[in-house]
Amino acid sequence: MNHPAVFNIKGMSCKSCVGRVEKALTAVTGVEQVQVDLAAKTATVTGTASESDLLNAIQQAGYQASQTA
Repeated sequence: MNHPAVFNIKGMSCKSCVGRVEKALTAVTGVEQVQVDLAAKTATVTGTASESDLLNAIQQAGYQASQTA
């Protein structure tokens, strides 16, 4: 993944949720930058991590996620 990957995230309702998602994604090997948007309920990730690892990290943090087209 060289281009930014954008994920729709269900279940985020507050800044604490944003922090949990950011922490989970940042911990994935290969992640360079994470931007979580509470209003849009999305996370944009850049780096070399696999999309499946990123989805798994979001799910392990307690949220449902899907990649945008």
